[in-house]
Amino acid sequence: MDELLKERSVSELLALHAEVSGLLKSSGAVRSSNNPAGDYAETLFCRAFGWEMAGPSVKGYDARDGQGIRYQIKSRRLTEHNSSRQLSTLRNLKDRPFDFLAGVLFSSDYRIFRAAIVPHHLVLQNTRISAHTNSRLFHLRDVVWDWPEVRDVTETLRAIRL
Repeated sequence: MDELLKERSVSELLALHAEVSGLLKSSGAVRSSNNPAGDYAETLFCRAFGWEMAGPSVKGYDARDGQGIRYQIKSRRLTEHNSSRQLSTLRNLKDRPFDFLAGVLFSSDYRIFRAAIVPHHLVLQNTRISAHTNSRLFHLRDVVWDWPEVRDVTETLRAIRL
């Protein structure tokens, strides 16, 4: 397969990417045409734990469980060229828009590398302020899995088949 892809032009590869994106959306694995990592993470967590996805216009959280607990779902795809574990920005953290952050690190081929559910107060204590984006930044480093109250859900997500 790799050799066949190398023979394709850039426009052919982009057309293939668009086709794959459409198939991912129609299968329910993702819900938008954006970078698939975020949507895929939301789908995995919701399927694994039976959470209900929030609507696309809801601010501050992505899903709720049966008890009304709110989850902000974040992901990061680690690649050979970028191994940063910084998740996308978090806003209004002091207002507690979510109860838990559900985070997953994907390997470059979108396999689950590590996943955790982190209480809001630990996220708040371990972010840094970014004046540039008027937000807070959180890194899903290995030490996170050692914090009290953090749930390692790596194997739970790995067990989901879409």
